[in-house]
Amino acid sequence: MGGWDTPWGPPRPARPRQTLPGTVIALLLVVAVLVGLGIGHGVWKSVGTSSQGGPGNALAPGGSGTPGSGAGGDPSTVAAKVSPALVDINTTLSYQRDQAAGTGIVLTPDGVVLTNNHVIAGATSISVTDVGNGKTYPADVVGYDRSHDVAVIKLRNASGLQTANIGNSDRVSVGDFVVGLGNAGGVGGTPSSAQGNVIGLNRSITASDDANGTTEQLTGLIETDADIQPGDSGGALADSSGRVVGIDTAASAGFSFQTQGNQGFAIPINQAMSIARQIRAGQASASVHIGATAFLGVLVDTRASSQGATLSGVVPSGPAAHLGLQSGDTIVSLGGKPVDSPNTLTALVGNFHPGQSVPISWVDSSGQSHQASITLADGPAA
Repeated sequence: MGGWDTPWGPPRPARPRQTLPGTVIALLLVVAVLVGLGIGHGVWKSVGTSSQGGPGNALAPGGSGTPGSGAGGDPSTVAAKVSPALVDINTTLSYQRDQAAGTGIVLTPDGVVLTNNHVIAGATSISVTDVGNGKTYPADVVGYDRSHDVAVIKLRNASGLQTANIGNSDRVSVGDFVVGLGNAGGVGGTPSSAQGNVIGLNRSITASDDANGTTEQLTGLIETDADIQPGDSGGALADSSGRVVGIDTAASAGFSFQTQGNQGFAIPINQAMSIARQIRAGQASASVHIGATAFLGVLVDTRASSQGATLSGVVPSGPAAHLGLQSGDTIVSLGGKPVDSPNTLTALVGNFHPGQSVPISWVDSSGQSHQASITLADGPAA
């Protein structure tokens, strides 16, 4: 579905495109596998969509438009209201010598921004341009929830930013008019927009990471036929009044939804804001990581059939390299917990923070067992 040639809604590219392609490297940093992607960073692909949330399971009426009618407002008016509260997010993935781009939603005048986790995953530096004032700021990761694809970042030395009008996703209904806005194509500047309707609620998608073989189940999603594109990730799904009711979770290189026609998904804003409040309160949990990410510095062979996490290499000068780990070694425990797969290693490292010293056990390529303590470094967001 196309955009509009208006001050806040330039036409969409005919096809999603990557402006910053990169070399795919299965690099487990913080043991989050980083892959040079391009627009809307994330190495995911949909491997299934539930049939939940059709018209018969629509949530209570009361969102924008009339349930099932497709009625709505003017897309250019909606875009004009929402766009100044968006930011373009550009990340540097220095371990892959690559860059990626996405979108964020401004929550506070001093620069607290809500986005997708896969937008900032693997970033060693983050640069954010505020659409409302045109200024660019460095940003830091406050925290993230990989399992729900939500992250919060904070712009440095920002003030007076225009904030988004947050709606109530519990009142969204099938048939509601919506507009998806974001940094489509990663080109920056004036956000592009695409109108559509809500075509499903409570959708569930299993997302698979090609690089490390891990999977996450994203649930409760809003499905729309608005043409959400690479670079829109972390952007706003807005109702006819310009209220943000969801976070666009867009297709990108390796993060694609295998659906028919123009279909996109968004994380309900109520769910995202609940996670954001937890992050801002500093409340870590099994799924929420607060602050800087620990860095192990290993490359994992995702094709290995052995139990544990078998290494295909280590990052030079990283903690694992200093300890003497090398290609062919298999990590079998970390922090006193068994490691039976790369997925487990990722989860375990996410429990720690830079500077912590934790026990690690591995088996070398000759079959000899080793035990030591490893001091984790400061690494990119998971």
